[in-house]
Amino acid sequence: MPRQSASLERATPELIAGTALLIIDQEGPQALSFRTLAAKLDIAHTTVQRRCTDIAGLLDLCADHLASALPDIPPDTGWATATETRFSGFYQLLTEHPGLLTLRAGRPWLGPQLLRRLVEPQLADNLNAGMTPKEAITAYRRMYLLTLGSASFVDHRNPKAAQATTRAALAALDPDEFPALTGNLADILPTVTDHDVFYSALRQLIQAADPAPSAPGPQPKPSTT
Repeated sequence: MPRQSASLERATPELIAGTALLIIDQEGPQALSFRTLAAKLDIAHTTVQRRCTDIAGLLDLCADHLASALPDIPPDTGWATATETRFSGFYQLLTEHPGLLTLRAGRPWLGPQLLRRLVEPQLADNLNAGMTPKEAITAYRRMYLLTLGSASFVDHRNPKAAQATTRAALAALDPDEFPALTGNLADILPTVTDHDVFYSALRQLIQAADPAPSAPGPQPKPSTT
């Protein structure tokens, strides 16, 4: 019994999550299991289960572990800059761990750390900037979905492989049926792994949602007639 208690004390949530992410990143998402994780930690797999209950709980633990690394935003930061910094940081974390994204599939990212470091401060900033509650959650949701979608569908750690897969898929198409895709392969392939596709789209969403009034343009001169 004391041995089990010592194992549980040693197997902190942070250590479990960090080790699980190493397995996913280095050996692939298919390699993750309670037994594999327990062997890496040199503890019983039941000890891991006491921390996580099931694989879904383990993946939630990993996601929240990542969220703890989201950037801190100084309170005097402008709304647009703070928003871009938060979602850019979220995107960078996600693209560094594509295996975790694969395993989580459509599960929401709503752990305590993500709520504390992304969702709550962003919604608060949106409201403080003058948005209504509906506008605040809509703006957040659009940027959240853009970030997850941009990170989920390409392994950005291996751009050559991602482009090769796309090239093979497009090369198999009938040029007569898909002239736009097959005729513009050289322009399409780089965009598959181009991070600027995300960053430019994020800035467009931020600009569209920015509640700050735009500077007035030149006013027409009064008529003299």
